[in-house]
Amino acid sequence: MAKDDQPLEVLNTLDLAKTQLYHFTAVIISGMGFFTDAYDLFCISLVTKLLGRIYYNVDGSPKPGTLPPNVAAAVNGVALCGTLAGQLFFGWLGDKLGRKRIYGITLWLMMICSIASGLSFGSSPTAVMGTPCFFRFWLGFGIGGDYPLSATIMAEFSNKKTRGAFIAAVFAMQGFGILSGGVVAIVIASIFRAIYKAPAYSVDPLGSTVPQADYVWRIILMFGALPAALTYYWRMKMPETPRYTALVAKDEEKALGDMSKVLNIEIQTEKEIAEKRVIQKRNSFGLFSKEFLRRHGLHLLGTASTWFLLDISYYSQNLFQKDIFSSVGWLPAAKTMNALEELFKIARAQTLIALCGTVPGYWFTVLLIDYIGRFTIQLIGFLFMTVFMFALAIPYHHWTLKENNIGFVVMYGLTFFFANFGPNSTTFVVPAEIFPARFRSTCHVISAAAGKAGAIIGAFGFLYASQNQAKSKADTGYPAGIGMRNSLLVLGVINVLGLFLTLLVPEPKGRSLEEISGENEERNKDQSVPGAQAV
Repeated sequence: MAKDDQPLEVLNTLDLAKTQLYHFTAVIISGMGFFTDAYDLFCISLVTKLLGRIYYNVDGSPKPGTLPPNVAAAVNGVALCGTLAGQLFFGWLGDKLGRKRIYGITLWLMMICSIASGLSFGSSPTAVMGTPCFFRFWLGFGIGGDYPLSATIMAEFSNKKTRGAFIAAVFAMQGFGILSGGVVAIVIASIFRAIYKAPAYSVDPLGSTVPQADYVWRIILMFGALPAALTYYWRMKMPETPRYTALVAKDEEKALGDMSKVLNIEIQTEKEIAEKRVIQKRNSFGLFSKEFLRRHGLHLLGTASTWFLLDISYYSQNLFQKDIFSSVGWLPAAKTMNALEELFKIARAQTLIALCGTVPGYWFTVLLIDYIGRFTIQLIGFLFMTVFMFALAIPYHHWTLKENNIGFVVMYGLTFFFANFGPNSTTFVVPAEIFPARFRSTCHVISAAAGKAGAIIGAFGFLYASQNQAKSKADTGYPAGIGMRNSLLVLGVINVLGLFLTLLVPEPKGRSLEEISGENEERNKDQSVPGAQAV
């Protein structure tokens, strides 16, 4: 039998390799990038009300200061814009230059910009807000590069039996990042509250925000550099993925050598055969070719559209939890608290949701994804997100009554549970599995960029849409919106659309990456190369 008609030895070995220490090490190294990503993207929602009190307080106003609409939109959304741009740039670069070369650059960018986003170049509100906005764009740019590279690296190192669990475990570190953001804010706020006492805003508007509160938001934003710095050395020690080296760089011998080192296994191969084996390029169609469209066009549409719709809903809920909690009365009125007390209670509420809904949802996915499959989990997630969103929106007045606040929080937490035991995890996992190696990072990034486009719509749109329908009751500077109830109904409809578009996404459970993507079929169609026959 012709040697070229058999799958590459390195790919077979990867698919059949036993789960061992290196797989878990790779999860931690790649996952800490996602820990940092989530911390940096979502910690801003904890401090926006504090920023409003510090820099936009109006003397004599019955309510504490809030960020103007344009500033609030920029502060909340600029990192997402950077993430979208970074995904497209680094995802393409990762397929051209390799995963390893780009991996360190994104981490450096995240570390530097996390620290810089807590600085201020000037003292006016515009200058102070402009500095974190500038650096958070570039922070998002680095985060965008981390998304496709972490997913692709984990997918290409994993065996086919537990691949889904390992990719999902990398993404599940996002839950710990969100949780840590709340914990860090609670700790910092508690320390400053204990040292610097202050009355409520209704008692003393100026005294309710101590000058030292200006350090609090800076410390919280800068803390995001720490987890990235802790894993930099180990990230640089990771070799290039064997699948990239074998299938894209066309160097099977080096791929075998790298894999034998990291997986601690001995691979017997004849150097002469490895030198003679030539992986044909004749059937290597391009990303924008008709052949790619025929084979993977609907798959790419499915992964991109479901991620887009998911992120509209998910980021709307995550970034504006504090506003939703305030609207139903779970958080006290701002004027009854001082600045640090408000930060503490916002962080406590978001930490509770993360602990009870967000984090468990991620890890349920890790445990079950290789048993019930990606497709089933995504369907279940979108279905129950729809059910619980409509259950919150339709009887909305019922949940605003004080005696029903706990029920609202439970239902709201369940929407996060099924987002993460559902499409928020699977939309990340599947694009790393179903496309050919030479396009894997790029296709993942197209899907992820569509998601970030949805996140931007969620971040900017929900900010305005959720305002009260009566202009007099909307937040200062905002036009009338469609109201919180109607905004939740819209999110429910978006989840329904995601449910139906999931039907375009294939199930990769239990199959090798080459079988899923059709790369084995490509190789088998290639003509035999003289001298490559087995003897």
